Amino acid sequence: MVRVTVLYFASLRDAAAVASESVESDAADLGALYESLRGRHGFALPINRLRVAVDGAFARWSDGLREGSEIAFIPPVSGG
Repeated sequence: MVRVTVLYFASLRDAAAVASESVESDAADLGALYESLRGRHGFALPINRLRVAVDGAFARWSDGLREGSEIAFIPPVSGG
């Protein structure tokens, strides 16, 4: 198990009802972490519509989790 901080933005923040949370997970990679949180919070967006960043740098969904990392799930943003 690793403990990470997860940041949510836009519709994900609305669905989770929090901007961030500390999560303990044994997910094999970032994609599995998102899917487990999607189940918990009911996120509508599938993984292929999001970007993921770890400690401020874009990452791959297949990257593993590292203890103490800050993970951001970033949905598409519409401008105006």
